[in-house]
Amino acid sequence: MFADYELEILYKDEYIVAINKPTGLLVHKSMIDRHEIHYAMKILRDQIGVWVYPVHRLDKPTSGVLLFALDSHTAKLLNEQFRAHATVKKYIAVVRGYVDEEGLIDHALKEKLDKISDKDAQKDKEAQEAVTAYKRVATVEIDKAVGRYEKTRYSLVELLPETGRKHQLRRHMKHISHHIVGDTKYGRGEHNKFIRAEYDVQRLLLHCISLEVKHPYSGESLLLKAKLDRTFIKLFNEFGWKDTLEFYNEK
Repeated sequence: MFADYELEILYKDEYIVAINKPTGLLVHKSMIDRHEIHYAMKILRDQIGVWVYPVHRLDKPTSGVLLFALDSHTAKLLNEQFRAHATVKKYIAVVRGYVDEEGLIDHALKEKLDKISDKDAQKDKEAQEAVTAYKRVATVEIDKAVGRYEKTRYSLVELLPETGRKHQLRRHMKHISHHIVGDTKYGRGEHNKFIRAEYDVQRLLLHCISLEVKHPYSGESLLLKAKLDRTFIKLFNEFGWKDTLEFYNEK
């Protein structure tokens, strides 16, 4: 799928580079997908001819803004911003049901450990603070039954994580029973099957639409934005969210 793939570069200077990561692409080589030979770090390094340093992560099925440093010192400075919660990450997601107009999910999460990559990690750590703000942007009601309901409802939400726990957004939306559509780990299988069959959605409907960060040397505020892929575009049009699509996909 990603052989000879060219990443969309959103911003680049002599210190940092940001890309629009496609769904299905790992950020870096991982023991979890030990046979995967394509990952963002390698593709980007080969594309621009410079070693790159990831300063944050997106799950493999999540798309959107992904930032890299071009040297270790810049990576350290950017990492400090992320640790200090001095960045603003905004995601959009399609979730089951009608979500409240806005809200704050303050629900601690126990660290999710992988049997292979986290085999030496402490397994009895207490749950860590995890906070996500959300806002409903649009809704749709479909005249078809899924599960016990005669009609099916979905919401488009903006998600702003105030902390950065593993799978935080996916687990938080599950916690309030508005699972992200296409989530095969934390989602609802009947909705995943429905959206796959009716709309040919083969991905997790979670996208990092923007990242606001201060340039590590100039101090300038950078707003990095990533447009939606064809799956999102098709679904937005099917759901009657054309105005919302134009807003998110404007330059």
